[in-house]
Amino acid sequence: MREMRDTSRNHKFNNIFELVLFVICGVSVIYFAMTGAYDKTFQAGLIIFVLLFLRGVMKWTKTELPPALYLSVLIFITITMMLANLFGMYGVIPYLDKIEHLLSGVILFFVGQFIVNKMVKHKGMDSLPSNIMIWFSLFFAIAMAGMWEIYEFSVDHLFSLNSQNGSLTDTMWDIICGTVGAGATSLYVMTKHVKTDKMD
Repeated sequence: MREMRDTSRNHKFNNIFELVLFVICGVSVIYFAMTGAYDKTFQAGLIIFVLLFLRGVMKWTKTELPPALYLSVLIFITITMMLANLFGMYGVIPYLDKIEHLLSGVILFFVGQFIVNKMVKHKGMDSLPSNIMIWFSLFFAIAMAGMWEIYEFSVDHLFSLNSQNGSLTDTMWDIICGTVGAGATSLYVMTKHVKTDKMD
């Protein structure tokens, strides 16, 4: 019963958070359009599109993301698309790129957990031991952090871009940040499961 109340409260918070993003982006579209900053108008409109697209995919697939995962996605959109790109905070907030990679580790951990839960239900099983779920989610997140850097490396070399700043150090720090984010999340989830087991 308590868990259901917590889930309902988390869903409500996420809905309010999402509504605030819609309002900020809606106001930004009008403001930047009136001032002639059409690139910013497009960026604000793109955030609205992404939020609506995410909702549409969940409705179409009849999939409800766990509150923690959905909140992580909303925060990621806020940092990367709104603060970094729309409001140009890369030069204002120190290490914003590393913060994004830390948060991506959190998101990917919950994505891994979501995938395992889907597979378990598809096989008609009740659940898996929590330690297996946590380890899979952790390794999934770390692997995806590495895959993202492989993608950036490939795109840089194919199209002469510079997303990795031409630096192995930048690449490794991005992977480390993603790993730290996933590791911290796994410790949090593990602690939460231990507390729940003790209460039971």
